[in-house]
Amino acid sequence: MTSADMVELLKALALLSVFLLIGTFLRAKVKIFQNTFLPASVIGGFLLLILGPYVLNILKLPDTWMSAYAALPGVLIIPIVAAGPLGTKFTSGGSLARNYRIGQMLLLMWVLTAVQLVIGFGVNLAFRGLGYDLYDAFGWELNMGYVGGHGTAGLLASLLKDVGDPNWEVAQGVATTMATIGLVGGIVIGIALINWAARHNQSACLDKPGMIPQELKTGFVKDPAKQASMGRETTLSASVDAYAFHLSLILVVCGMAYLLQAGVKKLNNSILSGISVWAYAMLLMFLVWWIIQKLKLDFLVDVKVKGKVAGSMTDYAVIAAVSSLNIKAVSAYLVPMLAMAVVGMAGTVLILILFARRMIKKEWFEHMIAVFGQGTGVFLTGVLLLRVCDPDNKTEALNNYSIAYTFAGVLTQMLMPIYATIIATWGTAAMFGQSVAQTLVWVVCSLLLWLLVGKKLSAKDEL
Repeated sequence: MTSADMVELLKALALLSVFLLIGTFLRAKVKIFQNTFLPASVIGGFLLLILGPYVLNILKLPDTWMSAYAALPGVLIIPIVAAGPLGTKFTSGGSLARNYRIGQMLLLMWVLTAVQLVIGFGVNLAFRGLGYDLYDAFGWELNMGYVGGHGTAGLLASLLKDVGDPNWEVAQGVATTMATIGLVGGIVIGIALINWAARHNQSACLDKPGMIPQELKTGFVKDPAKQASMGRETTLSASVDAYAFHLSLILVVCGMAYLLQAGVKKLNNSILSGISVWAYAMLLMFLVWWIIQKLKLDFLVDVKVKGKVAGSMTDYAVIAAVSSLNIKAVSAYLVPMLAMAVVGMAGTVLILILFARRMIKKEWFEHMIAVFGQGTGVFLTGVLLLRVCDPDNKTEALNNYSIAYTFAGVLTQMLMPIYATIIATWGTAAMFGQSVAQTLVWVVCSLLLWLLVGKKLSAKDEL
């Protein structure tokens, strides 16, 4: 890469930064953006998309910039995923009843993921039967967009590129669109569900929905005394900046992952060679974090600082994915996309209410609404909806949700390369069958947990 290439990349990132700041300003000032809780990266990304060459062409950006924007999410997702295990502490203990609810919440997340896969690939097969020419991976975007959010659009692109799927860029655009529909629809429907729960006495602590703090709407805290800390300064800047230290740990693991992937490919094993580099990065980070703990150097790692490193990359990955959304290519799939979005949202609501009421019992609605937020938006969407129906944090739902989400994310990310391999090798029908089988497995696990633990706790009135 020449000096001129680096300058062009810097200019392209500078433009993304301009629109990220514009998105921040619009979120702070425009009511519709506040009420839908759209992130600044999504707002700025859509504005750049509209002004850019794919829509109005007011900003005549070079093709190289648009190609860089399309590729950036697939690259940034590697350090984003790699950062996950760093600083993670898996706690144990708690009452049997609480651990049961965490287990059911975890299984609920996995059931939801599997059901969304069934719906997505089912829509693919149904529309193929109607004569639509859909690529094999179409349908995966429902789960990647709804459960994963905008950040996973780049992850989907990376997975499909690794298995040689030429439709990775279109799939990234479809996933970005589904994430936007899921985020906005999840907030609107989530608030409606909370109002329903309040009117029908289904909430454990809510007579009427709590007020959403203005700071959550605008995206900033005006009073410096109330502004949260970004984390501990684990190293002194005289040696190395704490942010740079955490970033270096993450990037070193990414480099190790590329070396490991290159070594594995020399073995000529088709299964191992198909594993994405981000999966290697995640596994290696678990190992690196374990070594750091054994060496008693874990005081150097702060989860908040790590989160800010990953969060910064996520913002740029999202705004790049949205701004490079190929409207023309994605619009060819408009009808099946809308069908997938509607059926997916309805299926999400139905499966969560049915299972949560039956399996969790105590504070079922609070546990359900958190999973619903995560299953249509991102982790923080679940936190937001939970804050509306449990403003004083009277229930166990938030703590249980955080623990269940940590475990759910690890397994889900480990399964993704397998999904990509199934699609590339055997096609849509095989992936649909696998999704049905996976749904049945998680449902059976949930039922077994109820029969072995939940039923006894319920008889003792402990649920």
